[in-house]
Amino acid sequence: MKTNLSPLPVYPQEKNLVLNKNFRPSDNFFNSDNIFKNYLKLNSSKEGFDYMSGKLDILGKEAAGKMNELSLLADKFGPELIKRNYLGETINEIRFHPSYQELMKIAVKSEMFRVKWEPSLRKKFNTEKQLLGFGAGYIYALSECGQFCPLCMTDGVAQLIHLFCEEEDKKRLLAHIYTDNTDEFYTGAMFLTEKTGGSDVGANIATATHKEGKYYLLNGEKWFCSNANADIIFALARTDSGIKGTKGLSIFMVEKKLPSGDTNPMETIRIKDKLGVRSMASAECILTDTVGKLVGNELEGFKIMVEMINISRLYNSVAALASSRRALIEAYQFLCNRETFEKTAVEHALIRTKLTELGALNVANFYLVWRTIKSFELSDNGNEREKHLLRIINPMTKKWSAETGVYITRESMELMGGLGYIEDGVMPKIMRDVMVLPIWEGSGNIIILDMLRAMSKSKGFEVICDEINKSADKSAQHGNWIKKELNKLILFAEKIIKLPQDEVEASAKPFFEKLTSLYQITLLIDNINNESNQWILPALNYLKGKYIPSELTEVTPLSVREVKELIAWGF
Repeated sequence: MKTNLSPLPVYPQEKNLVLNKNFRPSDNFFNSDNIFKNYLKLNSSKEGFDYMSGKLDILGKEAAGKMNELSLLADKFGPELIKRNYLGETINEIRFHPSYQELMKIAVKSEMFRVKWEPSLRKKFNTEKQLLGFGAGYIYALSECGQFCPLCMTDGVAQLIHLFCEEEDKKRLLAHIYTDNTDEFYTGAMFLTEKTGGSDVGANIATATHKEGKYYLLNGEKWFCSNANADIIFALARTDSGIKGTKGLSIFMVEKKLPSGDTNPMETIRIKDKLGVRSMASAECILTDTVGKLVGNELEGFKIMVEMINISRLYNSVAALASSRRALIEAYQFLCNRETFEKTAVEHALIRTKLTELGALNVANFYLVWRTIKSFELSDNGNEREKHLLRIINPMTKKWSAETGVYITRESMELMGGLGYIEDGVMPKIMRDVMVLPIWEGSGNIIILDMLRAMSKSKGFEVICDEINKSADKSAQHGNWIKKELNKLILFAEKIIKLPQDEVEASAKPFFEKLTSLYQITLLIDNINNESNQWILPALNYLKGKYIPSELTEVTPLSVREVKELIAWGF
């Protein structure tokens, strides 16, 4: 039988593609990241670079490869709370998808902790251990941000054990943190937040009753316990309910297992159903005669906990930097291989202009984060000047990297259009994960108050002004302008401290934003070299232009080549 139906049209398969046939994503996040490689080479010793670069190369391949799938699985199939076994016995077990354990193995193998805490390595790389350890953490977080929180808590716990615990505990527990055997690896946590307190830790009401020696029984509810399945927990509680505020808090080390081998009593009420970082367990926990060992002196708990918070803020900043860097790279690789309106998307002027903005913010954040890590390293080795500087730039970096990280990620998602919104890819996971970073370890308003305290209780502001001034001396082109703007900030600081407290707080936010931007500009000047000028100079021009209010003017976009140099990513 004859029909009058026309044959189906034949579409040329080479045209029916989302991306062109030239699309080749990076297969190694370490080798591809020109900015990080340049910084690491210039700021590590030959011995440190030689020791760590091979491990970073392996980690870079895994971060660009199998970690992608593992991360998406761990995000999709989050932890489950098993309250009871089939006999009706309460077990409070948190179970994870196998991908979670695979990701943990990669973290342990990377030696992000071993290079910091294994005694011989810590001694050998004492002036660069944070650079090397956070270097591995940065590459790891390019692929998995959720599990970066338990890793953060673990490093913080190691710091408290190192600084404040007895020698027997140091020897016994640190070995489980710097181990290269995942089966022996212990993770850490801090149980800080309570319903009544939230950011106001001084309102916490959990109690600690003396048992014997340094051991106490802890009772109360901890409201937001990240890494609730940790082996080592540091928890705040009151030994004297009559002493109010943070001055009445003591800190206790709680181990999952008691010396007898029994499980330390602690009830997990539920796992938080979070917007992001779904791969790890945040929970609500009730302490009922939970055994804790007093660390340090009684009533010094908050002072000790601040040491862990300082490290957590560094991790928060690294997570923000890595997550937004990954989002930007995903968008950039997409735009370099997406054909729209008869040319590659990256060839369109508006897209190049947006990439210039996001690339500049990313570059500025990069050097701010690593300067803060350097300050922590120097402070840890007794440098008093850096201790004052760290007091102000650690909260500064946490706030700025988190807020701009969210912006970079959101804008990168939009650059990819509808495909950036699809859960099959990594962009939605990154977007959900990065949203927590402005909240964790001090939300924006809390950070502003903390920076105000830093100005009044340390010499941090004087030190950062001195740093900005010295950097200005290095630049014939920008130096005079920088000094002029710095003087404005100094005069404004002198003015606002005389105002009523409400006006001080309300005026502080725009002041610190200006200070942060000016400091970032000078850090770019400090880090210019024959290779880095490719990405620093366009970033410097963008940040200075953004800093200065101006009338509407014509804009000349960067060329495709200049955008490529600014993004500084090989693929």
